[in-house]
Amino acid sequence: MKKIPLLLIALFMCSFTVKEPVSAPPRDKQDLLDYFQETGNHLLKSIDGLNNQQMQFKPAEDKWSINQCLEHIILTEKLLFGMAKKVIEQPANPERKKEIKTTDEEIISMMTDRSKKAQAPEAAVPGDTYASTSEAVAAFKEHRKVLTEYIRSTPENLRDHVTDSPMGPVDAYQFLLFTAAHCSRHTLQIEEVKVQPAYPSSD
Repeated sequence: MKKIPLLLIALFMCSFTVKEPVSAPPRDKQDLLDYFQETGNHLLKSIDGLNNQQMQFKPAEDKWSINQCLEHIILTEKLLFGMAKKVIEQPANPERKKEIKTTDEEIISMMTDRSKKAQAPEAAVPGDTYASTSEAVAAFKEHRKVLTEYIRSTPENLRDHVTDSPMGPVDAYQFLLFTAAHCSRHTLQIEEVKVQPAYPSSD
């Protein structure tokens, strides 16, 4: 159980510089679902049509390939979703909402600020799990389907479930928002890989 808090700390510590959000901050459940759709679409568009050389290309020995970025997104979303469900399954504590100081806008801004880097926790380090890009994409889509269906169907008010984090108290809505924004962060990383001078051509 100790690995989960450490994972959360590592992910939250990836950025603490607030900048203007890249898209309008979600406000209710449908907005959250729309944001998951938006980030998923951007990821899939960024890797659409890439060949194996392009997927495996690493800008440097200590940098991730696009394939590794994709696997990291999948691993992390599964871990974070499991953590979010535990928060939601706890008794509601709306009396703690007044303790929340971090805004939705700040979560999106911090996660999409690529000027701040962090080392991924061991549980989220990619390990060539998938035999092909299509297999990884299928895994991403399947998990997103499970995740968004849970958000859509839960009767719980996500704002009424507050938990502690390295950023201070956050609600379950923000926890899930963080998950979607994490995908956006690494989609930006994928785009950084694609503009490297040595990046393979599509020929």
